[in-house]
Amino acid sequence: MYTANSLKAELNDRGWRLTPQRETILNVFQDLQKGKHLSAEDLYNLLEEKGEPISLSTIYRTVKLMARMGILRELEFAEGHKHYELNQPYPYHHHHLICVKCNKTIEFKSDSVLKIGSKTAKKSGFHLLDCQLSIHAICPQCQRSLLPT
Repeated sequence: MYTANSLKAELNDRGWRLTPQRETILNVFQDLQKGKHLSAEDLYNLLEEKGEPISLSTIYRTVKLMARMGILRELEFAEGHKHYELNQPYPYHHHHLICVKCNKTIEFKSDSVLKIGSKTAKKSGFHLLDCQLSIHAICPQCQRSLLPT
């Protein structure tokens, strides 16, 4: 798991620095309840409530940077905007099953998806940062609501 020191070292290697805002955002994601995902707006509101206001533009830049670095996973859910979570290494690596009607999200594990992603990246000379599968479907409850009565 990333710590402030490992984030600082990686940022320094890339010519950036660990700002207090970046450290605060990392801490929020480290403390986030398992299975919870935040949009930039959710993060902004959470920090406002905690009395640690960070501008929305800084939050957008920071989560994008952390996603490019492989620290955060950028997730496309059915809501039309991105969500983020800490990118956990194996064996915590997981995928998402998302209801396109109610946005219910279920996390699941699949070693075969990770193996295929790793093999494909390695074959092409890439270094794998993340491998995720998002399945968009309609949950049983929403299926029932679509049936005529």
